[in-house]
Amino acid sequence: MTDLLTIGETMVSLRTARPMRLGGDAHLSIAGSESNVAIGVSRLGHQAAWVGAVGNDEPGRLILRTLRAEGVDTRRVRFSHESFTGFIAFDQPSHDITRVSYHRRGSAGSTVTADECIAALEATRPRLLHVTGITPALSATTRAATLAVVRNAFAAGVQVSLDVNYRARLWSRSDAATALRELLPHVHTVFSSDDELDILTDAPDAVADLLGSSSVDQVIVTAGGKGAWAHTASGTIHRPALPVTVVDSIGAGDAFVSGYLSATLDDLSPDSRLDRATTSGAFCVTATGDWESLPTRPDLTLLTHTQGTALR
Repeated sequence: MTDLLTIGETMVSLRTARPMRLGGDAHLSIAGSESNVAIGVSRLGHQAAWVGAVGNDEPGRLILRTLRAEGVDTRRVRFSHESFTGFIAFDQPSHDITRVSYHRRGSAGSTVTADECIAALEATRPRLLHVTGITPALSATTRAATLAVVRNAFAAGVQVSLDVNYRARLWSRSDAATALRELLPHVHTVFSSDDELDILTDAPDAVADLLGSSSVDQVIVTAGGKGAWAHTASGTIHRPALPVTVVDSIGAGDAFVSGYLSATLDDLSPDSRLDRATTSGAFCVTATGDWESLPTRPDLTLLTHTQGTALR
């Protein structure tokens, strides 16, 4: 039995430490919200599986090799002979401002089907299913796949989490609202930044509306340096962002989600879930990369030390 199953697109990433138009060295890695979460959960000691499609090409093999090295189950990933592996490029025009360029239209990741996702759900029998608002934005096929796997998981008694993860380059807010509100009756935990809540509901009090009108029993709201809030029927908990030096904020949301879901799998209290989430998010921003600095379980206590400490 798998602890976490997630579906989505993972791309090969290229990063430069200055404007890309100037050329120079680039770092090759992988990037994808859902696989970031799978890596984070795996590093924290759980069994995680990722379902998607990659091209039958070297970039696709890099993705699978990396995920397998991180302990993520990729046995249900499909190699596509017709479509290519998507690319994402990051460059930095100034400190902690990251510019993103996508090369993914028509990619293998946009061809994942409902049948593939449901088969993976039935094979892995996960405790948690995690989806994001990125996958249904990729194509009509992936939108149908996301809805189908969420419905089937909910019907099977699997806990379902949704991270809004709105991407303006993929679709409009109104299209996102239509698709994601369709998922809400089958979702237990919602992750959203404070400026994404209006995508999920038109109500003046978005959190109260989400908790009162659907299956949702947890609404987790993040606000960058202001910290995060966990809202449930029992009340609201807040945690400030941890005081760390920010090197790269890309991937912090996925790190936060992986920490929260890990603590959920450990049956921790809402307070402890939020503590682990904020700690995982803090780790991610202290180094460059979507997932490279995600913590392991022994790492979780390291941020209690004063910055600059040498552990000898």
